[in-house]
Amino acid sequence: MRLKAPFDRITIEPGKLGGKPCIRGLRISVENVLNILSSYPDRKDLFENYPDLEEEDLKQALAFAAASMDDRIEVLDIASDSPSVPAAS
Repeated sequence: MRLKAPFDRITIEPGKLGGKPCIRGLRISVENVLNILSSYPDRKDLFENYPDLEEEDLKQALAFAAASMDDRIEVLDIASDSPSVPAAS
C-alpha cells in the first residue's frame, strides 16, 4: 500500500518487514532511514553507502516520523536535584 501525498514514497506491505512503513517498497524501513540519518552527518557518504535512497526519501521519512508523533510529552525521569513533580493526569 502506498500512502497519499505528502507521503507518497512511504509504502506499507504486510509481508515486508512485518508491515513497517518502508521507502518506495524497498526493504528500508522509515525507522532505519532515521537511524541512517543520525549516523551520517555528510549526505555524500550516506548516498555512497545507501545508493537506493534519494533526498526526497529522507525528507519524507523525517516528515512521516514527525507526523506520527503524539503532541503529548510525558516526563519519565526527573533529575535528582529537581523537586518531585507529580505526574499529569
